[in-house]
Amino acid sequence: MRDYLARLKNAPYGAARPSIEAPIVVAALLPKMLRLVAAEADGTIPTFVTPERTAQIRAELGPDKLICVQQISVLEKDPDKARAAVRGLIGFYLGLPNYLQSFKLMGFDEPDFAGGGSDRIVDAIVAWGDEQAIRDRVAAQYKAGATHVCITPVGVAGAWRGKAEGNATLVERVLEALAPR
Repeated sequence: MRDYLARLKNAPYGAARPSIEAPIVVAALLPKMLRLVAAEADGTIPTFVTPERTAQIRAELGPDKLICVQQISVLEKDPDKARAAVRGLIGFYLGLPNYLQSFKLMGFDEPDFAGGGSDRIVDAIVAWGDEQAIRDRVAAQYKAGATHVCITPVGVAGAWRGKAEGNATLVERVLEALAPR
């Protein structure tokens, strides 16, 4: 990855130069990659992290790096429906070694990884509930040191890429609900 970043920085660029240089942001979760980000990139995009982990990442990267947290969100007040909506998505990541290591760094262990994730892990990494509950989680990420929070809506039908529902998709409903007033 260090070699890749060096090549990226030195790659020929033939298009018109933008008015500002685009930042180099690397998806990094674990300590070794975060050290690389601190030394060679402008920031990171951590996924499935608690606000507490965001604070740890901020401490590791220092005050000047971008931390663009991806916050999975479900606009659903019923805990069973909200958790069911994300378990398939989380279950995929629970099969990836780097995410398992990341979850372990946050204090989760084997019982949390079964069946698409325990209620404890789902509640810790997913913002679910009404609009205010999701806004509160986003605010907690910013308070913990996030530079930007990328909201990824998941519909209660599990249709996180959008399922037609009247004139708006489930995703659009979540984004509209969370848009600044």
